Amino acid sequence: MTLVIAKTLDCKGLACPLPIVKTAQAMKLLGAGDVIEVLATDPGATKDFAAWAKATGNPLVEATSDAGVLRFVLMKKGVTP
Repeated sequence: MTLVIAKTLDCKGLACPLPIVKTAQAMKLLGAGDVIEVLATDPGATKDFAAWAKATGNPLVEATSDAGVLRFVLMKKGVTP
């Protein structure tokens, strides 16, 4: 399955909870099934995004790390991935 990124948020340099806050705000503007990519550098973001995805029901589709940049791909709930 190929995901189409509807929006990319650059949260590099922001400390938690700001990446989560900005993601929650951006998710409100997306439609069900839309996919958002979030780039962050706060090491706590990995745990925070996993917990936020579980709490909100927005699936965390992918979480990767490359050269100190964490990348999270989330899908807005409402469509089965």
